[in-house]
Amino acid sequence: MPSINLLPWRQALRQRRRKEFLIGIVASVILAGIVTLFAHLTVSSMIDAQNRRNDLLKEEIAKLDKSIEEILALEDQKARMIARMEVIDRLQASRPEVVKLFDQIVSTLPEGVYLTTVKQSGKKIEFDGVAQSSTRVSAFMRNIDSSESLMSPELKVIQTGANAGPGAQFTLFASQRPIPGAEDDTSAAPAKRTTRVSEARK
Repeated sequence: MPSINLLPWRQALRQRRRKEFLIGIVASVILAGIVTLFAHLTVSSMIDAQNRRNDLLKEEIAKLDKSIEEILALEDQKARMIARMEVIDRLQASRPEVVKLFDQIVSTLPEGVYLTTVKQSGKKIEFDGVAQSSTRVSAFMRNIDSSESLMSPELKVIQTGANAGPGAQFTLFASQRPIPGAEDDTSAAPAKRTTRVSEARK
C-alpha cells in the first residue's frame, strides 16, 4: 500500500485558518472602531444640538426676566401715580373743607377772645390765644362743641395774673368733625397747617 504524507496539507490548513482568524479579528476591531466612531459622532451631534437648545432657552429666559422687571417697574410706577392722584383728589376735596373750617373757627369765637396761633395736624387743631377771662374761654369751648366742623374741645393750658399779661392766655385743642360719607384714609400722612391770627373775633 502506498503511504500518503498528510503533514504538509494539515500545516497549510492550520496556516489558512490562522490567517482567516487574524483577518476576522482585524475586521472585528475595524468594525468596532467604526461603530464607536459613529456612536461618538452621533452623541456629540446630539450634545451640540441640546447645548444649542439650552443656549436658546437661556436667551429666552433672560428676555422674560427683563420683561418681568419692566412689568414690575411699570406696576410700581402705576402704584405711585395712583397714590399721587389720590393725594391730589384729597387736596382738591379738602379745599372747601378748609374754608368752612376757618369760617367755623371765626364764628365760634366769642367777644373778648383773640387767637394768636392756629395749628392743624390731621384732624387735631390747636388754638393759642388770649381771652379777657376764663369765662370767655369756657364760652369758646361750648361754641366749639356745638359747631358743625369742630368737636371735643380740651383745655390744655390757661395762665392768668401778672406774668400772663392782660387777660388769660390759653392753649386749647379740638378735633375736626368727620365729613359724612368720606372715607378716612389712615395711610396718608396728616397735613400740618399753622396759621397766625393777629385779631380774629366775632
